[in-house]
Amino acid sequence: MDMDKRWIIILLLGLFSLNMSGQKLTFKKDGTFKIVQFTDMHYKHGNPKSDTTLLLIPRVLDAEKPDMVIFTGDIVTGKPVKEGWDAITKFVIDRKIPFAVTLGNHDHEQGVTREEIADFIISYPFNINRQSEISQGRVMDNVIPVYGSEKPLKDAALLYCFDTGAYSTIEGVSGYDWMTTKQIEWYREQSLHYTIKNNHNPLPALAYFHIALPEYRLAFNDEKNVRYGERKENECPPELNSGMFFSMKEMGDVMATFVGHDHVNDYIVNYHGIALAFGHFSGWKTTYTPEINGARIVVLKEGKREFDTWLHQLDGTIKYKVTFPADFANRDK
Repeated sequence: MDMDKRWIIILLLGLFSLNMSGQKLTFKKDGTFKIVQFTDMHYKHGNPKSDTTLLLIPRVLDAEKPDMVIFTGDIVTGKPVKEGWDAITKFVIDRKIPFAVTLGNHDHEQGVTREEIADFIISYPFNINRQSEISQGRVMDNVIPVYGSEKPLKDAALLYCFDTGAYSTIEGVSGYDWMTTKQIEWYREQSLHYTIKNNHNPLPALAYFHIALPEYRLAFNDEKNVRYGERKENECPPELNSGMFFSMKEMGDVMATFVGHDHVNDYIVNYHGIALAFGHFSGWKTTYTPEINGARIVVLKEGKREFDTWLHQLDGTIKYKVTFPADFANRDK
């Protein structure tokens, strides 16, 4: 493809990157935009052990009053699947809060495919996902603009949602799946489109997905990197590094990534100027996950490459409230 045609395609991407529901996310008049991240609920509809999940969602939503909710995978992991998603999303829909979903490695293991799950998620009121343009079994890879508080509305920030798949499909490589080359190419095209549209300045952006990047482990292991929160288990990233972190750093828009998957990790760490963060396990207590459940809160600030974040637990406890990048100046070795 020659360069002129490629630029035309990139510029036209903006016509297709808006969510299909027509909803527009906007910063409030005070210049903030609040996101609640729920992750790894492992909800099983009708199972009494899942009751703490159903307690958590309304408590956090009513206390935090977010502008958006993002579910980052392994949300409904038991039958009946559709009824489970109905129960989880009802709290958000009843409060008329826009929400997005990224799937985990367990969501599709109950006789319903990822594509089928995506179909009914997209049909919910207030959902702002759309079907992914990327193949290879990935669904709901989306870029969602957040518009400024003043009219006429202008793109002010971006939220990327990625489907990190499930398990390795390459013979001889074990473990979990990774960002595909098509996903990385798609991300770079979207990022470039919005950068060009913004007078060649990258917009502040956040990325949400399920399985941590390999850089999470590298970042936490390096003592010079400032971190808040705890690591209580080894990270479980894919064995292969396909290069998404490098692309995010090179494109210059993503300030932070937010994942789940590792239930008892809840840290946020600075790695080469990008915050790598876990959410907070939002499901019910198990032997593996004895801690109280909760959610991660993020507050974007209009016109700034900056955000506040903290953990909000079921009992109302607020933990690790920090501002990025102000509280993350790396230590000297």
